[in-house]
Amino acid sequence: MTPAPQPDDRPRVRLKPKINARGLRHGFPWVYANELVTDRRTRSLQPGTLAVLEDDARAPLGLVSVNPNSRIICRMIDRDPAAEVDVAWFAERLQRALDLRARLYDAPFYRLAHAEADGLPGVVIDRFGDVAVVQPNAAWAEVHLAAMTRALVEVTGVATVLKNAGGRTRGLEGLDDVSGVLHGQAPDRPVPVPMNGAIYMADLTGGQKTGLFFDQRPNHAFAARLAPGARVLDVFSHVGGFALAALAHGAASALVVDGSAAALDLARAGAEASGVGNRFQTRQGDAFETLAALQEEGAQFDFAICDPPAFAPARSALEAGLRAYERIARLAAPLVAPGGYLVLCSCSHAADLERFRTACTRGIGRAGRQAQLLHTGFAGPDHPQLPQLGESGYLKALVFRL
Repeated sequence: MTPAPQPDDRPRVRLKPKINARGLRHGFPWVYANELVTDRRTRSLQPGTLAVLEDDARAPLGLVSVNPNSRIICRMIDRDPAAEVDVAWFAERLQRALDLRARLYDAPFYRLAHAEADGLPGVVIDRFGDVAVVQPNAAWAEVHLAAMTRALVEVTGVATVLKNAGGRTRGLEGLDDVSGVLHGQAPDRPVPVPMNGAIYMADLTGGQKTGLFFDQRPNHAFAARLAPGARVLDVFSHVGGFALAALAHGAASALVVDGSAAALDLARAGAEASGVGNRFQTRQGDAFETLAALQEEGAQFDFAICDPPAFAPARSALEAGLRAYERIARLAAPLVAPGGYLVLCSCSHAADLERFRTACTRGIGRAGRQAQLLHTGFAGPDHPQLPQLGESGYLKALVFRL
């Protein structure tokens, strides 16, 4: 086995002249390709190589991972340029992350590591009891995956670690899309996940992302407070989303809409496991078309929720994404009975809160409705934000009364 490079042997990369390093010194975690001197030596580094980052005066700024193939050419790994990234290094960060979640949640179902905000750039780890699902969305994490897995097992005691390689970011990093088992044995059936009084079914090997979205948990809880006696419509429901929480808190009925038959099957299983199957219906189809069809049918609901995938995953898609959010609001608002509630969500980090809110209110207005904004929600505390990195605060949930 080749020994790991010692600090003095590590490659060095340097910011271009006149690039201000203040942001990096104050916690910003990335260096973009146009900010780094990319000579032949730097371009020849293998993706995921650890290097010492220097400012233009050759003063060290920290230990970074380098990926010459990525727009984010450097990610800050450790402020100590001499840090050794080994099992102990991962264990320290994972223990710190686990200590926070253990204070927040009474059961081991949560996001254990939220990338840069937990000191693990590009790494997402969701925990489902004794199973952890890792998304190594940056090249350096792929290189150090064995050490990370060993530390994860040591710190948490999980029996199984799965790798999910389906993230969009992996493609931007030049990584493959091959998922697999890193430790233990993959579950042969969906895993039941208790949240907000309901049971959700998570497919950890064939579902979307890591199998379940923990980020909406507090928004599910807020919406559920308004749900007793309500007829609920949950569009882009995935495995039951808002609907199951609402039913668990006394909603009269729920219709969930999603384009995926597999997701709807899991939602139905969750409803049965939660004991609310008799108040639960599914409808497969395109969300926009289904909303229009429900309006033609004269359907009315006391509570409608639209929680779509990212319509604006990058700045290049921002304007089209905002138009899509406006259209969703315009189509959903007529379905809400007077005095009812409309929840509109965005997981697009490129669409900031103000622009998203403006698109939603414009859509509601164009539907001929008046609205009160009751609540603005964000991701739960198991998805902490890195204050210097706006992208870490991606989720927005607006609760309106119409």
